[in-house]
Amino acid sequence: MTFTRRFLDEVKAIAERIDPAAIERLAEFLADVRARGGRLFCLGVGGGAAYASHAVSDFRTLAGIEAYAPTDNASEITARTNDEGWEASYAGWLRASRIGPRDAVLVFSVGGGDPERGVSANLVRALELARAAGAGICGVVGRDGGYTSRVATVSVIVPTVNPAAVTAHTEAFQAVVWHLLVSHPRLRQSAGRWESLTT
Repeated sequence: MTFTRRFLDEVKAIAERIDPAAIERLAEFLADVRARGGRLFCLGVGGGAAYASHAVSDFRTLAGIEAYAPTDNASEITARTNDEGWEASYAGWLRASRIGPRDAVLVFSVGGGDPERGVSANLVRALELARAAGAGICGVVGRDGGYTSRVATVSVIVPTVNPAAVTAHTEAFQAVVWHLLVSHPRLRQSAGRWESLTT
């Protein structure tokens, strides 16, 4: 069997094992955030940071949710990292955004953060602040979901079918899940450009 065939078989296995009920709950959760006039703060590190930025665009343009990502403002996030430290940078950004009970945080992370081992400490500190502010928490995460899943109202865990490919598969399915969400009838308000064109 080739590497490509094995990788694609793993993708198929994940698609069959991921929990559709959790995704439905996440769609309802986000619809509630929008209905109460809340904002969605998308957080991630590395690939998750890039996904946060892309997801913000989709949630705003396709789902009509006011959404933001800290990494979209390079000047602020690098200043906060320099002055306050990386661990406090996202929490400081959320504090300056006046996060409150109507708002929610959406995390894209492979491991979901681990305070005991100091992994993704900036995400953990941000979630601690969000909880203290009464904001909702949700995530699309891999492995066992980590700290994100422990504190989230709803989280979607991408099943691990090959530990050697957990990052690649988790990040791939994070994109699948958020695109499913902005296409979901409970959330979608506008058609994408190509979908709006007639043939």
